[in-house]
Amino acid sequence: MTKNLVSSAVFAGLIAGLIAALLQFVFVIPLLLEGELYEGGERVHFLVDGMTQSEKGSPALGNDWARHLMTIGFNAVTYTGYGLLLLVAMGVARERTSTQITAKNGLIWGLCGFIAIQLAPAMGLPPELPGTPAAELAPRQMWWFLTIIASVIGLLVIAFGRGVVMLLLGMVILLLPHIIGAPHLDTYFGIAPPELSAEFVTVSMGVAAVGWTLLGYFAAYFFERGETA
Repeated sequence: MTKNLVSSAVFAGLIAGLIAALLQFVFVIPLLLEGELYEGGERVHFLVDGMTQSEKGSPALGNDWARHLMTIGFNAVTYTGYGLLLLVAMGVARERTSTQITAKNGLIWGLCGFIAIQLAPAMGLPPELPGTPAAELAPRQMWWFLTIIASVIGLLVIAFGRGVVMLLLGMVILLLPHIIGAPHLDTYFGIAPPELSAEFVTVSMGVAAVGWTLLGYFAAYFFERGETA
């Protein structure tokens, strides 16, 4: 079972990671490179006739193959690790609640992973363009980590708890980090156009949703096939 679990996580992580990397090269990285122009001062968001305007357009990806290969490798390794965690969680759920590990169930697990690891933290600390001013790093990291833990626990309570009380408890646990609030600066201050920042957040989360959904599906798919082989 351990061999099947690891191999399924590796195969699923490679597939989801490579697809996520491809989507990032098409949608996310151009926005990231455009944000770096504002970070370096090559492009400035300034006033023209009483309105804030700046040139629109992403630079080419260029020939920085080392950076691009690192992006691909990081995605593959990260999604493989997440796939392993997903399969372990699926296995524990199967042992405790007799929930079967199927490709369809894997889609749900993948979406829940996206909610806990990506969406919930992003509600307080959304993805940021390079050079965006932010609060101190340590408090943000602590809030991000505790939000993931609370989101995982909350989702598990909602999914496997019984009764209205457990449902309400799960919702409270999910909402608690956001009630407390993420660390932020006292003022709005940025160097890039807000439209670019908003698009970067939206596209980043969309790509992450696709990656997690594919990861959950393929992790369960390969694990199910490995058990019947």
